[in-house]
Amino acid sequence: MSLYQLSKLLFHLNRDAGLQADYLNDAEAVADRYDLTDDERQAVLGDDIGLLYVLGVNGQILMHFAAFRQIGWSDYLNLMRDGVRTHGPVRDGVYAMTLSPGTKVAGV
Repeated sequence: MSLYQLSKLLFHLNRDAGLQADYLNDAEAVADRYDLTDDERQAVLGDDIGLLYVLGVNGQILMHFAAFRQIGWSDYLNLMRDGVRTHGPVRDGVYAMTLSPGTKVAGV
């Protein structure tokens, strides 16, 4: 259920100018409104696109969050690739990667 909370936070941030202002003023207070794991909280507060992707955030939601955080398109794509290199396969959600042990992820 936690991926839902993370996605909900990002979805709201993508659509609510008031919440965006609150986030820019006190991101931790905004994050406290949602039931996030430590990894999720760290990722969202650190604008860690790669970890957010690996945690399973949908790309449609994630790309708008990246734009809100002024991360360019090519950087966004590279950060997702770097996230898989750093944190391993996508763990949850629609992009979850199920790999046999030792399998390399193509293109990363």
